[in-house]
Amino acid sequence: MKSFRLGRKLINDNSKPYFIAEVGVNHENSLSRAKKLIKIAKVSGADGVKFQSYKAEKIACKDSPYYWDFKEIPVKTQFKLFKKFDKFNFAEYRVLKKFCDKLKIDFLSTPFDLEAVDYLDKLVPFFKIASADLTNFPLIKKICSKKKPIVLSTGASNLKEIDASVKYIYKNNPKAKLIILHCVLSYPTNYNYAHLEIIKNLKKKFPKNIIGLSDHTLPDENMTVLTTSYLLGARVIEKHFSDTKGKKGNDHFHSLNGKDLKKYLASINIIQKIIKTKKGRPVLQCEKISRKNARRSIVTFGRIKKGEIFSKKNLIMKRPGTGISPLHLGKIIGKKAKKNLLDDKILKFSDVKK
Repeated sequence: MKSFRLGRKLINDNSKPYFIAEVGVNHENSLSRAKKLIKIAKVSGADGVKFQSYKAEKIACKDSPYYWDFKEIPVKTQFKLFKKFDKFNFAEYRVLKKFCDKLKIDFLSTPFDLEAVDYLDKLVPFFKIASADLTNFPLIKKICSKKKPIVLSTGASNLKEIDASVKYIYKNNPKAKLIILHCVLSYPTNYNYAHLEIIKNLKKKFPKNIIGLSDHTLPDENMTVLTTSYLLGARVIEKHFSDTKGKKGNDHFHSLNGKDLKKYLASINIIQKIIKTKKGRPVLQCEKISRKNARRSIVTFGRIKKGEIFSKKNLIMKRPGTGISPLHLGKIIGKKAKKNLLDDKILKFSDVKK
């Protein structure tokens, strides 16, 4: 079974999901706000809280066009949006790392340039590669050199590109512990485009890897997308996180909040209880009394005299199942009664002449 430790948690095909609360830049350049979001994520049950480490000048050209819902984020270029929220540096992340350690939640951040890989290596237990960097082999090579587990998002890519990236990761780190996340790079993702069955496709294509989901749909009341992804095999879940869900700007509008996360994790607890089983189909402890009292036995249908032959006319199948099972009716038909039997008597083998 695929199994390894991701941060503070052991993950495998049977484990609860490792949940990444993706704060991203929802901290809005405020350390106090970032700490507040970390606290909420911890109390709500997240395993890790993730930020994004970039500088606008290193991630996008000044006229790079937007690709998000303009009504929610009215900024026309990527550079302008990134510039607005790129004020955190190593010093801030170090403070947040210490704060996370105090609360016993994993500090995480996605590096978007080579410099960020180096300083984050001192802070994070594993690296996250964003969907947009799936083909950014110089960045991937740098990350591989750190010999830490890697979580790879696959939004806006085809299977051939994903396969090439996976092979490149193993070329640069043959012993890499790699998690592959299904992702749709659309903000927000329409439910019609969620295509969660891709999780199953990825599990089939990459059977040696843990598969997960990075989700950008609008969270519904029942957390349907996230719970469904778990049932399909996702064991690492990444979802944008905020305390002001629905707020315009950044990723607030498609984030979940602490209440949503608690609801989702409560559903996972129930799912783990209802889907677990042993091999085959054993009789469960809770079924034993039902098995005994609700199944049927061979029962006399009218009085039967000693020496009378048992037939389909003088026998009937009734509850409870404490006598001879109907499975053995063929062994009883044609045999003689060993003694006088009253009507409605549950038949025992001791009532039958051999």
